[in-house]
Amino acid sequence: MLAGCAGQYPQPGGTNSNLPSIFVNQPGSKPIQQTASIGKTGGPVALLVPLTGDFAPVGQALVNAAKLAFAGSGAPALDIRDTGGTPAGAVTAAQAAIAAGDGLILGPLTSAETHAIAPIAQAASVNVLAFTNDSSAAAPGIWTMGITPDEQVSRIVSAAAAAGRTQLAALLPDTDFGHSLGTALQAATAAQGEPIPNLTFYESGFSNLNQSIRDLSDFQDRGAGLEAQIKAAKDLDTPAGNQKARDLAHQQIPPPAFNALFIGATQADELAEIATLLPFYSVSSPQVQFLGPALWASVAPAMGSNGVYNGALYAAPDPATAAPFDQKYQTAYGSAPPAIADVGFDAAAIAVLAASQGGYTSGVLTQPSGFSGLDGVLRLEPSGKVQRGLAVFEIQPGAPTISSPTPTTLTVPSS
Repeated sequence: MLAGCAGQYPQPGGTNSNLPSIFVNQPGSKPIQQTASIGKTGGPVALLVPLTGDFAPVGQALVNAAKLAFAGSGAPALDIRDTGGTPAGAVTAAQAAIAAGDGLILGPLTSAETHAIAPIAQAASVNVLAFTNDSSAAAPGIWTMGITPDEQVSRIVSAAAAAGRTQLAALLPDTDFGHSLGTALQAATAAQGEPIPNLTFYESGFSNLNQSIRDLSDFQDRGAGLEAQIKAAKDLDTPAGNQKARDLAHQQIPPPAFNALFIGATQADELAEIATLLPFYSVSSPQVQFLGPALWASVAPAMGSNGVYNGALYAAPDPATAAPFDQKYQTAYGSAPPAIADVGFDAAAIAVLAASQGGYTSGVLTQPSGFSGLDGVLRLEPSGKVQRGLAVFEIQPGAPTISSPTPTTLTVPSS
């Protein structure tokens, strides 16, 4: 299942029916160095997932994906433990796994569970590859394997900057997810040396969206004054007044102060409402480049049927890379895998490779060359964050197209 360091990369769009593997992300690279670091050098691998409770179907999909990664000869034992999807359940499962001598923990699923087990795992010098995408749960020895808002936003802000779109604003839901996107946008623009983005958070409901977009667009100064002039001219009810109104109606409303707008909505109905309001307040392409999160991948066809979003960009994994895994999972289990199964497989495959290369220590897991997985290249950083290479997609009628492909390597951070 897992090739050596000098193996070839899984090729995006490949038709090979064999499962893709995790490789060290440098062709011809030397075997992983064994360095003094935190973590165990061997033992079974614990898989902490919810097999009961509301998240049981997700937990089972993660078990399925991990079993595929562990199917090859020479893989360590896999110790599957139920968390029930709760922090207390995750703590009990982690304590039992550590007591059983497990050398690495895969999971748990949620941010709350990950926060709960972190001190237990760190005290026992057992590293953790958690499935959450909440980067606040990242810490030395605790890696957040889900695709975080930070990674999505960093990639798309860089792509926008490359096209000269550096005056950024954002329309974000007033939720934990929306605020995570806002924090990521502030960090990404700061890293690019761009102005501080104008963040507007909205509560659900059409009227709230309407007011938020009106305020964000500064329509009162840009367009309302012109509308007032047109109304005043019409109210004269004279030929001269009517002519003035017609002349004013042909004047173009100035563009907004931003040339890129990140939209944090992810539901098709809410995106449709936003698409109705943006042109009304004269926020449209090509003056403004629309940007969005990775979750747009699930609604991209619907967005493509709405001309307002044509040309909008989002960063996400290239599904072609995971196609062989999807086919294998479908054959093995009779259903298509959920997106998080990619994360589960990659974490499990890294565990198998690490077991063959010196153990589950942070020195092995954080090699600067990184890995090539189902969702693209990734590197585990000593801080617990995971750097990823994502593709940039462009919304188009029918289906999105790739605007910028997944990178094959990641820039190695300076020491």
